[in-house]
Amino acid sequence: MDQTHLGRSGLSVSRLCLGTMNFGWKTSEEDSHAIMDRAHTEGVNFFDTANVYGFDAGKGRTEEVLGTWFAQGGERRDRTVLATKVYGGMTDWPNDTFLSARNIVRACEASLRRLQTDWIDLYQFHHSDPATPWDEIWQACETLVAQGKVLYVGSSNHAGWQLAAASESARARHFTGLVSEQSIYNLLVRDIELEVLPAAQHYGIGIIPWSPLQGGLLAGVLAKADGDRRSAEAAQQRLEQHRPAVQAYEDACAEWGLAPADVGIAWLLTRPGVTAPIIGPRTMAQFEGSLGATSITLEQAQLDRLDELFPGKQAAPMEYAW
Repeated sequence: MDQTHLGRSGLSVSRLCLGTMNFGWKTSEEDSHAIMDRAHTEGVNFFDTANVYGFDAGKGRTEEVLGTWFAQGGERRDRTVLATKVYGGMTDWPNDTFLSARNIVRACEASLRRLQTDWIDLYQFHHSDPATPWDEIWQACETLVAQGKVLYVGSSNHAGWQLAAASESARARHFTGLVSEQSIYNLLVRDIELEVLPAAQHYGIGIIPWSPLQGGLLAGVLAKADGDRRSAEAAQQRLEQHRPAVQAYEDACAEWGLAPADVGIAWLLTRPGVTAPIIGPRTMAQFEGSLGATSITLEQAQLDRLDELFPGKQAAPMEYAW
């Protein structure tokens, strides 16, 4: 597994990021531990989670599953670049959500307890909070960094102008600021090419794409009988909206002798500014299936064809200005 730097930082991470959102509620603790062990065996050292993950099993459950895995020892924690997030409400109380200094600090301490670790490598803002000034956000982060509880800070679901505002505010405080941004990015959803990607590249912020296969639409959904996914009304509506392009995509992948899921992730690995797409397996088989993407080198003719099927966007303002 190749490694790369996370944005402009000196931190080395694998080109695939293991998303753990299913762990602890859709994936049993035992199976989750097995997937994480296999990830290390395959050279995947970058794990992503969030304090709110756990859903039906309760918020925080996913972090607890990672914590019991770390507690087994065997250098599991030392060999993992651990990323988690803060923003979503953990209780109904008003100050246990968003990005106030109070919530950032207290949520970090709670995550550390659940994760059974002394530090978080990458602490991310799960969503933007326009109501909280960046000076307050950075004040809290500076405290956590000074205490050794957080090493790097990233964002998720932020606009390009917010990346710029965050970076300039951090610069004024002589603080490192953001080193990464998690955004939805795949062949079907290329909106970040307008503003987010250019801003991220300007400020040395690495992009971590989530939903690299757009909820399975780019994973060969037409060619396989995936009853659970295709029976879901929302997924079926998305499929019908994009059916012609998805069919042409699957036809192209079949022509190339490649799995659609592998092509979707391999394409992201060619995109400027992308650090590591997030793969979020529910089973070991799904995790193993994602590994093939890193061994694929797409030729320019294939990249051009993908652009024809799924047109991208020029960086603003060139996309819409004369």
